[in-house]
Amino acid sequence: MGVDLAAAAEFLAGAARVLDRRRFDLLFGDGGAAPVLAAVDGYRNPDGGYGWGLEPDLRSRTSQPGGALHALEVFADVAPVVTGRARELCDWLEGVTLPDGGLPFALHVPDPAACAPFWASADAGTSSLQITAVVAAAAHRVAATDPAVAGHPWLARATDHCLRAVRDLGPEPHAMVLAFAAQFLDAAAAGTPSATGLVEHLRPHVPPDGLLHVAGGAEDEYMRPLDFAPVPGGPARSLLGPGVVEAELERLAAAQQPDGGWPVDFASYSPAATLEWRGHRTVEALLLLRANDVL
Repeated sequence: MGVDLAAAAEFLAGAARVLDRRRFDLLFGDGGAAPVLAAVDGYRNPDGGYGWGLEPDLRSRTSQPGGALHALEVFADVAPVVTGRARELCDWLEGVTLPDGGLPFALHVPDPAACAPFWASADAGTSSLQITAVVAAAAHRVAATDPAVAGHPWLARATDHCLRAVRDLGPEPHAMVLAFAAQFLDAAAAGTPSATGLVEHLRPHVPPDGLLHVAGGAEDEYMRPLDFAPVPGGPARSLLGPGVVEAELERLAAAQQPDGGWPVDFASYSPAATLEWRGHRTVEALLLLRANDVL
């Protein structure tokens, strides 16, 4: 599987945010944690949350659960370096969590210019397993090296909410709900033994090839095997058939474009997001390949 890291760096230099260039430099170059944390700080609000387009299709300046997800991705990148910003973000998440322990898909968006309609029109009063699961999954990855996150009451509440919601899945859960629930169970399994068994609640809905079309998305937009089980060693890999992960890793490595970056398979809602998603996707593709011993 041939991956050209030099070409990826050149692509990021010409088309990506400073944040993703700093992430790449930390993970595959000679960069340090401090510049990455400084870059993500530019998206932080005084309330401890993150906005300003850190989630590329959510351009609102307001702090949002989607922004929290991407900030937690960064805090996981810099591990074992620990930052107090992670605890402060958990404090913010605790403040916006609904009474049942879940997060709303998005909070009210007072400045919807260039925001995807599914963010701008979200119901701020209803918990979303989709966003709660993926944010909590990222937090569990941070918690592996950050005791302040591991012991934070928000993470305990979010974990309990997700466990209950997975047990109560309806008959036709959305592909993204399934993928992010699987990621959550994988990430939580080390500290929450019941998470492993709950994978069985997902099995009837996830085909062995790990391909599920995203309802409401682009015609060729799918949740793919590595969206359900991105890293080895977790219970979600048991959802996938023999050889599926290996074939998907080959496909992912071969997807590097002539310009050095990786493509996205969904529509973006602004010119900025179109560029920013490719930079984010390029770093994430390289992270997946490295986590699975391809790089």
